[in-house]
Amino acid sequence: MPVFSNKLINGNCIKEFKKIPDKSFDLIFADPPYNMQLGKKLTRPDSSKVNGVNDKWDQFGSFKHYDEFCKIWLSECKRVLKDNGSIWVIGSYHNIFRLGFHMQNLDYWLLNDVIWRKNNPMPNFKGTRFTNAHETLIWASKNKKSKYTFNYQSIKCFNDDLQMRSDWIFPICSGKERLKKNGKKIHSTQKPEALLHRIILATTNKGDTIFDPFLGTGTTAVVAKKLGRKYFGFEKDKTYFKAACDRLNQAKIIEDDYLDTIENSKSKPRIPFGSLVEMGMIRPGTTLYDQKKRFNAKIMADGSLKHKDKEGSIHRVAAQIMGTESYNGWTYWYCDIGGKSVSIDNLRQRLITKSF
Repeated sequence: MPVFSNKLINGNCIKEFKKIPDKSFDLIFADPPYNMQLGKKLTRPDSSKVNGVNDKWDQFGSFKHYDEFCKIWLSECKRVLKDNGSIWVIGSYHNIFRLGFHMQNLDYWLLNDVIWRKNNPMPNFKGTRFTNAHETLIWASKNKKSKYTFNYQSIKCFNDDLQMRSDWIFPICSGKERLKKNGKKIHSTQKPEALLHRIILATTNKGDTIFDPFLGTGTTAVVAKKLGRKYFGFEKDKTYFKAACDRLNQAKIIEDDYLDTIENSKSKPRIPFGSLVEMGMIRPGTTLYDQKKRFNAKIMADGSLKHKDKEGSIHRVAAQIMGTESYNGWTYWYCDIGGKSVSIDNLRQRLITKSF
């Protein structure tokens, strides 16, 4: 039986797709031809040539031809994606709206569109349009019911404890990372590793298998390998394929001890505050207080709190004291245990460890 992980195939994805069993991959990253319809050569004001995307693989006879191509590979991607898998598709204004249309018609469930804003874009030399400084990514699950992976806590930590927004700033691939031969770029649209690092970190777990049907020079596979994920991909161009293989052979996996991500709160077992009371970890009548000991409340037998004329759950009373609609009581309240001030969240963690 063919192996569909940690392997690259030099072949046309439309033909090679047929060899892959259903539900094989946890994540797909697709960077398809953009069908940019440039038509003629681009030049700078000094008449020098601009190395735009005018490769044959990006040229289609008509929009109908391009749409038929997209429907085929998007349908196959859905077939080989696991039920709880997800897919990222990247494009520009030339094609991203067509791709989104086809994805919705195929019953993918769109989760986000993400803007990759380039801080070093190619200028608009003719001055006839705004400088095209971004590309758009669509992130979608296989269907509405998919329990897709999203490492929310991990990516929030990655972003200095702020929720990650849907506008990402990265430079285009340049410098030592840009693959060249005889001083010329090997691939006109090589993606930066930083972009794939964020995608793979956010939407896969260690050991997952990531598939790229338009591998190019191998960025997806290289980053997957470094992050301890399995990879699989197609590339029909022999020059790109060789560059991808050489690059992959040189890539080194990060030590396994450093590949774990923070566990999502949603994936942790839910422990109500009342469980701490009924398990005897904290007694009715105990005084809880905030970290600075400005406010206090008494624990009732049913796990509710009383603070002056306020009563309710640990969250409700904390929110009333803080004057907000909601507040996390687990991180707000403390109590004395053995003469030491202890967060009630610390007690919860002890109970989780003991019970699960």
